[in-house]
Amino acid sequence: MKAVILAGGYGTRISEESHLKPKPMIEIGGKPILWHIMKIYSAHGVNDFVICLGYKGQLIKEYFTKFDSALWNIQLIDTGEHTMTGGRIKRIQKHIDDTFCLTYGDGLSDVDISGLISFHKEKKSTATLTAIHPPERFGVLSLSGDYVTEFHEKHSGGSSWINGGFFVFEPEIFDYLRDDSTILERTPLETLAKEQKLTAFKHDGFWHPMDTLRDKKHLEKLWNSEK
Repeated sequence: MKAVILAGGYGTRISEESHLKPKPMIEIGGKPILWHIMKIYSAHGVNDFVICLGYKGQLIKEYFTKFDSALWNIQLIDTGEHTMTGGRIKRIQKHIDDTFCLTYGDGLSDVDISGLISFHKEKKSTATLTAIHPPERFGVLSLSGDYVTEFHEKHSGGSSWINGGFFVFEPEIFDYLRDDSTILERTPLETLAKEQKLTAFKHDGFWHPMDTLRDKKHLEKLWNSEK
């Protein structure tokens, strides 16, 4: 199975570092966060990667030119500097021919990828996202059983869930993506939710984004403490 990683955004909220390099190349423990994300999948036997490049994509290409891994098969695809998330996925359609994983290039988790894939296949849905409990700065999801029903503005509390990335998609997802301006998290996911084709794999464990310098310092602290 292939894992697609969206690695083309500007990372404006961590501009202290992203003006020099793309956000997925910002390092935690001396390794790019992109490398850490790939290790999450690799631990579950997913070693075939399609990385969607955009802002400063050349630096990601340079990194993997020098990268030596007999285990990983990596395709680096330029998906445009200003393309939205759904548009980036649409652009890699010809590289996908079966069920595939997808996540963002800036979030870490101990999500059970094998369990996620099994859950997706069991539910026979078009799309599955990983639902996690939010830090209060995020918008939240309403769930009915294992299905996403609505999206809401920011809210906090242990009963709330948000989209934590770590998706599994059927190739049918491409039918919901129009062009470069398509934002995955808007019309495509909202439409799938209305059609009851979007399931949620609930994850109560570790999940943390790297949106800000504060997030980076927190992740660095976790790495140094071997947590």
